[in-house]
Amino acid sequence: MSAILLSTYSHRVIRCLDRLLIAAILVAIFSISSAHAEGESRLVTPDEATTGALLLESLEPGRYVEAPRLATDVVISVSGPIARTRVTQRFENTSDLWVEGVYVFPLPDEAAVDTLKMQIGDHFIEGKIEEKKKAREIYEAAKRAGKKASLLVQERPNIFTNAVANIGPGETIIVQIEYQETVKLEDNKFSLRFPMVVTPRFNPQAIAHTVSFDANAGWGTVDPVPDRDRIEPPVLHPDAGVVNPVTLSVDIDAGFPLGDITSSYHKISVDRQGTRHATLVLREETTPANRDFELVWLPQNGAAASAALFKETIEGIPYFLLMVTPPSYETTTKPAPREITFVVDTSGSMSGTSIRQARKSLAMAVMRLQPGDAFNIIRFSDQTDQLFPRARPVNAETIGTALNYVDALTANGGTMMLPALKAALVDHSASQKYLRQVVFLTDGAIGNEQQLFETITAERGDARIFTIGIGSAPNSYFMSRAAELGQGAFTHIGDVAEVAERMSALFEKLESPAIINVKLRWPDGAQAETWPSPIPDLYKGETLVVAARADTIKGTLHVSGADGETPWKVALPLEGAANRKGVSKLWARKKIAALELARTRPTVDRMALDNDILNIALAHNLISRLTSLVAVDVTPSRPDGENIAHADIPLNPPHGWEFEKVFGEDVAPRQREALASPLLRTRVAEAEAMAPAGQGRTGVALPQGATLADTKLMRGAGLLTLALLLLILMFRPQAAYSLADAKRDAR
Repeated sequence: MSAILLSTYSHRVIRCLDRLLIAAILVAIFSISSAHAEGESRLVTPDEATTGALLLESLEPGRYVEAPRLATDVVISVSGPIARTRVTQRFENTSDLWVEGVYVFPLPDEAAVDTLKMQIGDHFIEGKIEEKKKAREIYEAAKRAGKKASLLVQERPNIFTNAVANIGPGETIIVQIEYQETVKLEDNKFSLRFPMVVTPRFNPQAIAHTVSFDANAGWGTVDPVPDRDRIEPPVLHPDAGVVNPVTLSVDIDAGFPLGDITSSYHKISVDRQGTRHATLVLREETTPANRDFELVWLPQNGAAASAALFKETIEGIPYFLLMVTPPSYETTTKPAPREITFVVDTSGSMSGTSIRQARKSLAMAVMRLQPGDAFNIIRFSDQTDQLFPRARPVNAETIGTALNYVDALTANGGTMMLPALKAALVDHSASQKYLRQVVFLTDGAIGNEQQLFETITAERGDARIFTIGIGSAPNSYFMSRAAELGQGAFTHIGDVAEVAERMSALFEKLESPAIINVKLRWPDGAQAETWPSPIPDLYKGETLVVAARADTIKGTLHVSGADGETPWKVALPLEGAANRKGVSKLWARKKIAALELARTRPTVDRMALDNDILNIALAHNLISRLTSLVAVDVTPSRPDGENIAHADIPLNPPHGWEFEKVFGEDVAPRQREALASPLLRTRVAEAEAMAPAGQGRTGVALPQGATLADTKLMRGAGLLTLALLLLILMFRPQAAYSLADAKRDAR
């Protein structure tokens, strides 16, 4: 009987072992599947990434890790003539890597950038202004130490980079940037522009020159774009969709009754609060960052005030912002004959809608020419050619030839602007005195701005330069500074529908005498430093904007000039100035801009100018070419031994671009990758340094310990081994054990 009970017990044990075996196998399979799934979640193929993304190479061929994603929120507050803007950038790390995200983005070229904040969890870290080299050293040290850090750098007055180090797996880091600028007033219209995308720049290659080193002659390399690597962000192919969504809102406290409020290129919803105050938002909840936002508002009565004066006192020193619009006089004086040279950009970046805008604008300009004028057209891309060997008189034949030439213009190739600029500045009018005007039609998508500025300064002579920014995101820094150096004006055309209106306004400036000899006379005995200096000429509809630091707030400021043969004067009592926060920073920003332009003159002491720029930027807490903002968390967050990957956050191509016309064989490697695939791969910081001696690495060693994948793999392997041993014991060969055998054993 005891044997029977033992047999029954043995069968129960076997059944339990059976269940244990099944459970072990299931747990093992689950562990291995779970580990495999976790490994899979960190790696994707290009086909599996459904939205535009930048992919980091991994050590597993054909599989990648997504770089941080970016979303931007913009809040603009307008108070009278000053706009204060807060830009919030959200860096989201969707991968299991520790990454450094770098975003190249635009801001208005006259923006006074003074604030950087980094949000980690529920607390903010305030950025500090430092000399550029020192700020970089602080940031790199924090990055190596595993601390979260952000570095905001001005690459151009309208191009900035924001680097954010040590974004952990699954983390979101928020960075806020603040700046202020002066609202534009022209032709009785107030406007502001917020750029949303950096137009990819054409950067001419370095050329070799013979140079002197002390007493010895040698070869040296002259690079017109020494920072080319920092202003060449990757650009996604349109097939990848759009990235970097933007939300935007504007609050306008105009200080006068508001009339129409319109957005030139985006749909908006407007909510008015009284007659002088309104708020608006983009109608689309999120908008792709692929074209500039432009807002225009009018006074209710249709005519803006002709003069305004605002002040701010900092540490007992008064700063003033002056805005004066001269009256328009009807003149009966016949304008002097003009020699107008039109320079049109036909490079690849002008393809699509831009070349159509350029053709229509140029045709309209040619049709506006008057008998007695002379003209020529210069076209440039990789090569430069001219319609005529030199300017020809306006007549039916030359106009017809020009219109046929314009109609045949197509866009392709690089943007070699320098030869065209030099050709346009040659003075052919020795036999007859013309008023020389050069009109540039371009998107300004070049990186060698300084080289072009220096050429204008050296070779302009008496020519006036007018620039027309074509396209959805032109390089306004180059366009506005070139016009300022050339004593001309800058016009932007962002849509074909604007050509007639804006070209008509430009030609009214070209055909009307400028207001010249503009001067400021302060109260007797008062000392003031004003910028810009000297004050430029004004064209029809333009408003004089001057920032000043003075030693008095009493008396009367006199502004004078001449409109053709008609003198013009206005008196402004300083006591009537309204208080506005931020005027001092606008003064500092205008001074820095003026000093930067002064550096284009060959006879100046550039080291002395740089010292002035640095001191002004540090004193007023502003980013400049020589200063940066850096924010560092005090607590390390990246564990020791974890790699950090570097990811350049990609940009959208500007609206209206034909991608294949821009990114050909002679482009930067990262942009060439964008053409080959909708998704991108980029370099990995510190990968080579972390590789064992003598071994190169082609990707990122994925972080160990970020998940439990390895542990689950080991656990699953152990359980499978146990299950295999049980199977061997249970199914080894043995005699049948019958009930008779059990009774025999019992006896």
